[in-house]
Amino acid sequence: MSLAGRHVVVTRPAGQAAHFANALRDRGAIPVLYPVLEIRTLEDVAPVLDAAIRLDSFDLAVFVSPNAIEYALALILPRRAWPSALRVVALGKSSERELARHGIHDIISPPLRFDSEALLELPELIDVAGKRVIIFRGDGGRELLGDTLKARGASIEYVTCYRRGRPQLDPAALLKLWEQGRLDAVTLTSSEGLRNFHDMIGRLGQAWLKKTPVFVPHVRIAEQAQTLGLDKVIPTDPGDDGLMAGLRAYFGSNHAPR
Repeated sequence: MSLAGRHVVVTRPAGQAAHFANALRDRGAIPVLYPVLEIRTLEDVAPVLDAAIRLDSFDLAVFVSPNAIEYALALILPRRAWPSALRVVALGKSSERELARHGIHDIISPPLRFDSEALLELPELIDVAGKRVIIFRGDGGRELLGDTLKARGASIEYVTCYRRGRPQLDPAALLKLWEQGRLDAVTLTSSEGLRNFHDMIGRLGQAWLKKTPVFVPHVRIAEQAQTLGLDKVIPTDPGDDGLMAGLRAYFGSNHAPR
């Protein structure tokens, strides 16, 4: 039980942290829930409804996250069935589970890495000349996927189906744990979440964070963490399983309990 008694900060949005938090508890750790992203509904859903009407005209539909699946399909499926001929592209096991929950099973997904670069290596997204692709996402985000598909000859349409925001949370509980020497690790799953967390904890928290092991499931987040001056950044494999394996390896083999 290398994680027994360890306080591990879980920064996933509220409502999406339970699976990882429960896995930590199963291994004796103490999850500290501190969401750094807030997922918000749209004020104007007309663009999503308009896209729903035209779904049959597309060749591929890309969902960039489980949030995109949840919020888009909540608007689309009460109004129409998903077109049987429209192939779906998604990232990660959590996205596949969310799609399956809505009865969508024929999914194109990279087997190992869960990022835009991995998607763009898939055969189905290499030969896209002349194809129409609709991408469901939150507000903003990376343009790499759409820009590359355009360069390959595809016609791209973005549909924003949710908004992201920074929660207003008091970091006092985290600062107390740090002061007591009992905050053992932080897990961060997006570059935006990392930036939010860094801002939310203030200068005192940032000083503690520099000395705290920070576990991230993507090299892009690790690079952002290093840019912010964090000293202990541990890249892991993707997803909750990757974060858990990274935590267990770090605390099991390299660091004795306090």
